Amino acid sequence: MMARSRVRVLTIRGTGRRRTPRCLDGHVNDTVTRHDTDADGLVRVRPREDADLADCVRLLAEVHGRDGYPLIWPERPVDWLVGSAPLAAWVALLDDRGEDHIVGHVALARCGPGDVAPDLLRAREAGPDERDPRPVVLGRLAVDPAARGRGVGARLLTGAVEYARAHGLRPVLDVVDSDRSAVALYERLGWTPLGSAEQVWGAGQAVTIHCYAAPA
Repeated sequence: MMARSRVRVLTIRGTGRRRTPRCLDGHVNDTVTRHDTDADGLVRVRPREDADLADCVRLLAEVHGRDGYPLIWPERPVDWLVGSAPLAAWVALLDDRGEDHIVGHVALARCGPGDVAPDLLRAREAGPDERDPRPVVLGRLAVDPAARGRGVGARLLTGAVEYARAHGLRPVLDVVDSDRSAVALYERLGWTPLGSAEQVWGAGQAVTIHCYAAPA
């Protein structure tokens, strides 16, 4: 599994005082009633099921081979996809000659001790009422290279954000500096830059990450 340690914040945009992190407790119901379909009816988004995980790992392997995401291939890819504190996850399905194929994946998770973006959001939005913005971490976003250009990534992100808002949560994420296409997607969809940080992953690999918050 990938490990993150020795975090150093490089830049923080916005003001506000630091507070002790308060992560979301409990589990949010992962039932989603909205199934999103593209204009031609070929791509739809639905909640991920356990039976999807093998196909999701195959999708992740395609993305890793093409884009280098995840940066370090996990020893247990199913465990990595599910995460240690899952809230909800979705897959995008492409109808190919009457048969559905998984072409995208995204997940929401409770924030953990190695996550920088939740602290940056709290520092940015700290106010006199001490109200917590209730961040949740969006991640595990992957789109099949062969299915790109259909808006699959944008549709997955939009659905996850809408779900989080319905539960009073604010999604945040981080992205490695080398993944410029992902950075462009988040900024095109109006995600707010929170700052950047240096982390050390795995066997001493230094990585620069950029953190974002979903539009308020």
